[in-house]
Amino acid sequence: MWRFNKTKQPEVWDEPIDESIGDIEAAHKIREICRSAASSAEKIGGAADRSDRKIKSEIERYERAAKVAMQIAMKISDGLLRDAAVRQIVELCLKADHTKTARTLFRAIQSRLIREDVLKAHPALGEE
Repeated sequence: MWRFNKTKQPEVWDEPIDESIGDIEAAHKIREICRSAASSAEKIGGAADRSDRKIKSEIERYERAAKVAMQIAMKISDGLLRDAAVRQIVELCLKADHTKTARTLFRAIQSRLIREDVLKAHPALGEE
C-alpha cells in the first residue's frame, strides 16, 4: 500500500530560487539541474517518435529544466563562471538533440578556452 500514497518529489528546477543567489551557488544549481535532467534529454535525443505520451512528459521535463537553468545563468555576473554554466546547458541541449538551441547558447560563450573546448567535443556547433 505504501506505493499508492507515494507523493512525487519536486524537481530541482521547481524549487524556488533566492533572488540574492551568488554566482557560485547559481553555477552549482545549474550543474545540478543539468545532471537531473540529463536522463530526460537522453530519452528525447534517442526517441524516434516524439508524439508518444511518455516522451512528451520527458520533453516537458527537459524544457522546464533548460528554461530555469538559462534564467539562472543570466543572473551570473562573473563572465567565466557564466560561460562554464552555459556550457553545461549546451551539453544538456545536445543530449536532447536540440542543436539549434545549443548553437545559440554556444554563441553566447565569451571565453575562448571554453569555446575551443566545446568545439573540440562538438565540432558541429562551429558549422553554420
